[in-house]
Amino acid sequence: MEINQINSEFITISNVKIFCEHVMNGKPPMLLIHGFASSTYTFNRLFPLLEKYFSLIAIDLPGFGRSEKSTNFMYSFKNYAELIVQCIDYFRLTNVTIVGHSMGGQIALYTAKAVPEKINKLILLGCSGYLKRAKKFLIYASYLPFFDYFIYYYIHKKEVKDYLENVVYNHSLINDELINEFRKPLLEKKFYQSLTRLLRYREGDLQPDQLKVIQTPTLLIWGEEDNVVSVNIGKKLVCDLPNAKLITYKKTGHLITEERPIEVFEDILSYTL
Repeated sequence: MEINQINSEFITISNVKIFCEHVMNGKPPMLLIHGFASSTYTFNRLFPLLEKYFSLIAIDLPGFGRSEKSTNFMYSFKNYAELIVQCIDYFRLTNVTIVGHSMGGQIALYTAKAVPEKINKLILLGCSGYLKRAKKFLIYASYLPFFDYFIYYYIHKKEVKDYLENVVYNHSLINDELINEFRKPLLEKKFYQSLTRLLRYREGDLQPDQLKVIQTPTLLIWGEEDNVVSVNIGKKLVCDLPNAKLITYKKTGHLITEERPIEVFEDILSYTL
């Protein structure tokens, strides 16, 4: 089967420069949203498998990856969801399936709640759920000068490899490439300014009464050894979402696209086609 070339470009949406990778091949559209402190690299092992069956668009959210770390963008889930809608319109897509990992899954839920008519299905991988808004004292503290330096020093208390060992069950997968990709954002000063604004403006995750109105067919995929977002969150989401199915993988952590790309691909395919 012919493999299409992956195109990379910067587009401007909501007055923010967004990095995206895409393959437009006339097949059903699928949009991929990474999680917190990540990038399109999250889907690097999944992309070559999915592009045989879907037109694909993966973006770096504002504040992450190669996208602009704007000080004017309001880093809230509502704004992220609006940006996703504008991205869908920019590429003139209809009936889109959204794949969201971790925080990207929560953004996908916000998007489906806002514009259900544009969304075909949701695929949520280790999706964040039920988190409240940051405590008031942290929100107030985020306005203090040099708060972003506090975040910098807090994050740098651990090595990148230590963080990866927490998100990957199979530590043999942790190689120099993976470490370097996850280190990249930590080297950018503006990344910490973006995190400060995300802490300040991020609403809480959708609560049960809000989830129950989302009728979009939803596939939840989880690693049973996820130390970041417990599989119990998936078990709760499958009860609160009216049209959801949960699949779990044994001996798998939070970075499910790195650990189980073939299984994730096959489950996405069977659910969507």
